[in-house]
Amino acid sequence: MRGMEQKHVAEVAAEQLDRVLSFFPRADAKGSVLLAVDTGMLAVLAGNCPPVSVFDWWMLIPLASLVLLGISLLHLYLGAFPSLKGGEESLIYFREIAKKREQPFTDAFIGQTEAAYVKDLLGQVWRNSQILTTKFGHIRSAFNWMALAIAPWLGSLVLLRIHYPSKGLHC
Repeated sequence: MRGMEQKHVAEVAAEQLDRVLSFFPRADAKGSVLLAVDTGMLAVLAGNCPPVSVFDWWMLIPLASLVLLGISLLHLYLGAFPSLKGGEESLIYFREIAKKREQPFTDAFIGQTEAAYVKDLLGQVWRNSQILTTKFGHIRSAFNWMALAIAPWLGSLVLLRIHYPSKGLHC
């Protein structure tokens, strides 16, 4: 971007920040779908499990499903609430803005140079990219753990049907 006018650099930086921020709803939507699938699988399993008092060795299979789905849910939680540290003294980052009083914030924002504004924008692009990487990483892990849970979950439903045919499966 050598030779760009400072105003043009500010516009490009703002567009880049908007582009990065547009990925947050995508990550959250994927996480919502996984949360629904995880909880649905848990609900079906819970609705079909017999009382703990009749525990037998094969009931370790539903327990494996519970553990795998639990790990998936943990990753969804971690992805939903990533670390928001960073952006110290930023006049763009909401957490830093909230630390300031209104008038000092507005005065500082109006008084900043174009170069400081561009640097702040690009710092936000960088930090939000880190947060998105963390969110998508946890979503990928949640999906993988849920996928691993499918086989023991299905096996559990089959075994429950075999061992408790009178109860019937509730899906």
